[in-house]
Amino acid sequence: MIRILLVDDHPVVRAGLRALVDGQDDLSVVGEADGLDTALTAVHDQRPDVVLMDLSLGADAVGGAEVTSRLRALPEPPEVLVLTTYDTEADILRALDAGARGYLLKDAPPTELFAAIRATARGETVLAPSVAATLVRRTSQPGPTVTEREVEVLELLARGLGNREMARELFVSEATVKSHLSHIYGKLGVDTRAGAVAAAIERRIIRP
Repeated sequence: MIRILLVDDHPVVRAGLRALVDGQDDLSVVGEADGLDTALTAVHDQRPDVVLMDLSLGADAVGGAEVTSRLRALPEPPEVLVLTTYDTEADILRALDAGARGYLLKDAPPTELFAAIRATARGETVLAPSVAATLVRRTSQPGPTVTEREVEVLELLARGLGNREMARELFVSEATVKSHLSHIYGKLGVDTRAGAVAAAIERRIIRP
């Protein structure tokens, strides 16, 4: 029996996933959590084999990638399968860097979800087709790719922050922010902040 913990901030979503998963003979939901603290407690108490992790856990909550990182740092960590609506480069790379074994989208059919859970429990990497395509596109596109730090700058740009505010958020100097912006403009082929945001969204580097 594969023991599963659901981490999602929407009770209705958790209830739907529980109903689906518990209908399988070899899968059992042993707990639910809506954020970091409840996830850590549930993992300690229930010892799940697989955690189904949403990335967006509320505006003021620690994100799913950070929760994944904290869970994977435990002495006997569960495997983590991300189940989310987001398939941008930024979200995918953060989740995988945090230690997620797989990345699936919430529009996946139930049979695909069940197979992904089983594969994750076996320690196999599972990627939704669009996620795999995004990673392939990132590695195969001509020219230099946008770095993780530059993605952070783009996300702050999309929020409308100025150079000073971005420097404060990233704990760097304004000169460093300007350097990042210059590199971003060159890589995306733009010359304005708005153009950089638009290009990053169009290329699915960051969320709209």
